Amino acid sequence: MARLGVLVDMLREENTRQNLVSSRSLEQVWLRHILDSAQLLPHVPRETSLPWIDLGTGAGFPGLVVAALRPETEVLMVESRTRRIEWLDRARVAMGLGKAQVIGQRLELVASQPCSVISARAFAPLDKLLALSSRFSTSDTIWLLPKGQSASQELADLRNWRHVFHVEQSLTDPQAGIIVGTLAGGKGKSR
Repeated sequence: MARLGVLVDMLREENTRQNLVSSRSLEQVWLRHILDSAQLLPHVPRETSLPWIDLGTGAGFPGLVVAALRPETEVLMVESRTRRIEWLDRARVAMGLGKAQVIGQRLELVASQPCSVISARAFAPLDKLLALSSRFSTSDTIWLLPKGQSASQELADLRNWRHVFHVEQSLTDPQAGIIVGTLAGGKGKSR
């Protein structure tokens, strides 16, 4: 919990310099960002053999929270915006997250590698997200995609992928959902 306290303190300070999160959500940072990120963990086995990749990490959610609560897990945080990259790296170091790494590139330029978990919070519509990132998946990869109120509709609109996805109710917002699942056969093979 101490690591998360460091994150919250740093977030409050940094948010005065760059708009990492809305001022309204900053007032509820423990619920809106910390718990919202931590609620993904029960969907993942404690031990994973491959990295957890968080796409479009932004302010560090869920990547920094996952790395703080599961320090034995290698967490790759992909972010392309320079100021966010610098923030993430400062936070990672201050929180003592030795197995977390910031990848400062656009997702399209990141080298493909198999990952145990793919997460993305407010990154892209589901069809685009799968198209951009399925190269990181295997048949065992767990996808955790907090999508807010659009979760059920985005999943209903998904037609061209062999998948086993479902929507889990968010613990932090009764109107929000998390798309959870795996791509059958891995690597985003289409029907």
